[in-house]
Amino acid sequence: MSLIGATALDARRTDDGFAVVLDGGETLEAARLVLAFGLTDLLPDHPGLRERWGQSVLHCPYCHGYEFAAQRLGVLQTAPHSAHQAMLIAEWGPTTFFLDGREMPEVTTQDELARRGVRIEPAPVSSLEGDDGDLSHLALGDGRNVPVDALYIAAPTRLNSDLAERLGCAVDEGPLGPLIRTDADRLTTVPGVYAAGDIARAPHMVAWATSDGVTAGVSLHRSLVFG
Repeated sequence: MSLIGATALDARRTDDGFAVVLDGGETLEAARLVLAFGLTDLLPDHPGLRERWGQSVLHCPYCHGYEFAAQRLGVLQTAPHSAHQAMLIAEWGPTTFFLDGREMPEVTTQDELARRGVRIEPAPVSSLEGDDGDLSHLALGDGRNVPVDALYIAAPTRLNSDLAERLGCAVDEGPLGPLIRTDADRLTTVPGVYAAGDIARAPHMVAWATSDGVTAGVSLHRSLVFG
């Protein structure tokens, strides 16, 4: 096995398998492919948010959000299921749902948020404030400050490469962005092409991404042995 530090620019089917073109001009040939190029989170442009991403601005309560249990929590409205996220993390601690100037949710959603003790803050968010990577409060457009220790966002995502489309793999629209369609063996809709990680599953979580990589590798090997 060898590791090549290059970018794959193109991939296509050949008579014997696949050809992958690298940015240095080299073409590699393979009998099977595993796509695992990852995705990018498209973060809101609020001042102070990006530098706190992964520290006090989080996407998943199950990955590292438990570290902020019983502290002051917030959810920023970024996606249709942001209200659901606010309901979920209310189990962790007192929660404020920041609409960031967007419309109020439906009455039934408001009632459910209230039942779970979630406070709705409709004002636009101006910036995130705190020392270093910590978060102390959100500054609102009307001049008020709301104390928050951790802010959750459901950021939309994009695939880091268009190789799946180039190969003809089906790509579906997931809850946060495009996802490569796979079966239980992590095989895409193109025979011989597998996909693993966040590019092929939602919600995004390291443990699932890792296990899917194992599944893809085992399935690929078996296809070479018994195919």
